Amino acid sequence: MPISTRIRTFAVTLATLTAFAVPAPAQATTTHSFVALSDVAPSILQDIRYATRHNFVGQRVDGYLEPTCILTRQAAEGLRTVQAQLRKQGYTLKVYDCYRPQRAVDHFVRWAKDLADEKMKAEFYPNVAKDRLFEDGYIAEKSGHSRGSTMDLTIVRIPPRPQRPYFPGEPLRPCFAPQNQRFPDNMVDMGTGYDCFDPLAHTDNPAITGVARQNRDLLRTTMIAAGFHNLPEEWWHYTLDNEPFPDTYFDFPVSHRHLP
Repeated sequence: MPISTRIRTFAVTLATLTAFAVPAPAQATTTHSFVALSDVAPSILQDIRYATRHNFVGQRVDGYLEPTCILTRQAAEGLRTVQAQLRKQGYTLKVYDCYRPQRAVDHFVRWAKDLADEKMKAEFYPNVAKDRLFEDGYIAEKSGHSRGSTMDLTIVRIPPRPQRPYFPGEPLRPCFAPQNQRFPDNMVDMGTGYDCFDPLAHTDNPAITGVARQNRDLLRTTMIAAGFHNLPEEWWHYTLDNEPFPDTYFDFPVSHRHLP
């Protein structure tokens, strides 16, 4: 067979084999958009309040099937960076809420319109009339949490102190009371408790001084260095600067099994 014919035959055979070649195996790293924080940064503490009855609604919130933190992979990896820095100083992060489905936000809206339901007022909004929660910006029909890169969090000193559970019906204490008088939380003193609907929860409120001011500043400085920014009205609320879904509000439930 002439050499030119053999070359053409080889080329045709190679093309045929290529067409039916088995695809290369997928890379080991997952490409999922959302992850469980515990899979990325397992040392971060979790106290997911909306999966319990200890929140301003007073019941488990719609969409929270598990008490777990779900975030976009980019946000979770950012928190892992923050955690590494804080652990060098003897602290750990603790998250209260992460991804929040739209159905949970809708639950908040329905609750806010039911002016007769004030069973948690004495702790979470003692000085705010419930009919002003929308006007004052505490409740809204959309939340950055539903985009998957916003979280509510605080700092806890290592080793964490034990923290007792909330007992439904127990006497409520104002969220802005001195730390030793409000609901026992093992976080460092931040000046108020979590989800406190009060001006004292504003990150830069000048009434917050001393150790509480230092703790708020430590959280903010470390988060900003890792690419997050704070919501000025809530010292606990941070969002990834370059969030991957800035215009998308998701509604899948909070559960390992429902990760997109």
